[in-house]
Amino acid sequence: MAESNFIDYVKIFCASGHGGAGSAHLHRAKYVAKGGPDGGDGGRGGHIILQADRQKWTLIHLRYRKNVRASDGGKGSEALRKGKNGEDIILPVPIGTVVKDAESEEILHEMMTDGEQFILCEGGRGGWGNDHFKSPTNQTPRYAQPGGEGEEGWFILELKILADVGLVGFPNAGKSTLLSVITSAKPKIASYAFTTLEPNLGIVKYYDDRSFVMADIPGIIEGAHEGRGLGLRFLRHIERNSVLLFMVSAEEKDIAASYKVLLKELEQYNPELLVKDRVLAVTKCDLIDAARKSRIEKKLPPDIPHVFISSIGGVGLDELKNTLWNALDR
Repeated sequence: MAESNFIDYVKIFCASGHGGAGSAHLHRAKYVAKGGPDGGDGGRGGHIILQADRQKWTLIHLRYRKNVRASDGGKGSEALRKGKNGEDIILPVPIGTVVKDAESEEILHEMMTDGEQFILCEGGRGGWGNDHFKSPTNQTPRYAQPGGEGEEGWFILELKILADVGLVGFPNAGKSTLLSVITSAKPKIASYAFTTLEPNLGIVKYYDDRSFVMADIPGIIEGAHEGRGLGLRFLRHIERNSVLLFMVSAEEKDIAASYKVLLKELEQYNPELLVKDRVLAVTKCDLIDAARKSRIEKKLPPDIPHVFISSIGGVGLDELKNTLWNALDR
């Protein structure tokens, strides 16, 4: 099977440049045998900089770039000439990228706006030349400052998908089918578990040229918060969604219980996810009759809006769009 182009996790080693040493030069000229200090400062080492780029949708361009090193600053020289700064390295990343220290897993920064920059490793400062150290009691200092060390370390970059609506459901709940029907996205669809192995995004057109972004994310299973199935790789993408659309198939024996399992997985992963607005869609409703639908509806949780839909039959899709838009509007 061909390797996926969607990469949402990379671990890279970064090292900024060392600062250049200052110069300890003393001025010499044809008629100046013993001039004062004129050593220039060293240049700053190059930074490693992350820059959010809305044209990027994946971290694949960094997958095989395991070592990133910036150049050192140049040494200072005579006549107060400063050394050249090391060249900065700018790494473009998608909006929604989270930067972590690989050892402590501390979150260092989150890239949230296009063009935003974050200095991941700061270049070492350039050393002072001997001109900085002259004084009335030491008019010809013969020493200068060495350049500062650069920074280095292992870092984790994680991409969390930015979307208005995130689809939450078990494998085969019909998430990919819904996305293919109400957007122009073409996700892979099949009748076996984990057909979707990576997030898919689509734009849902609403009325009066309004629209919102929907994300089909790999299916959840019980125990996903512990890393089972696609586990944490799936759950982190939900954090960026404004509204969560829970999808449970009408084929399930107990739809309310299935919804509670999904909700529990989110709560155990991150309790803050329960603050988000939620909508429940009972999918594949073309497979049940009116009596079965009535029995299901009586047992559904009263605290969130619900819609019965059939993506294949086109049932309830306009009602679903209205319900999602109202949730987003709140």
